[in-house]
Amino acid sequence: MGPNKGGTMTELIFDVEDDPEGGYAARALGEAIFTQAGNLEGLHKNVREAVVCHFEDGKGPSMLRLHFVKEEVLAV
Repeated sequence: MGPNKGGTMTELIFDVEDDPEGGYAARALGEAIFTQAGNLEGLHKNVREAVVCHFEDGKGPSMLRLHFVKEEVLAV
């Protein structure tokens, strides 16, 4: 994540987790962007829409990276 020479962001990373209510929840790192969806296709659409709404024209990232986080709890 970071600006390129023109001052616009080149990449924005989202941590994606399973939503307890079903589907997925995605939160951007370093930006106040959060979205949810019931499936991966919907998540892709919602992440793109959230990013477009968050940034002024031409100031948003050129690439979005989804980092899927899988949490497992083990009993000892």
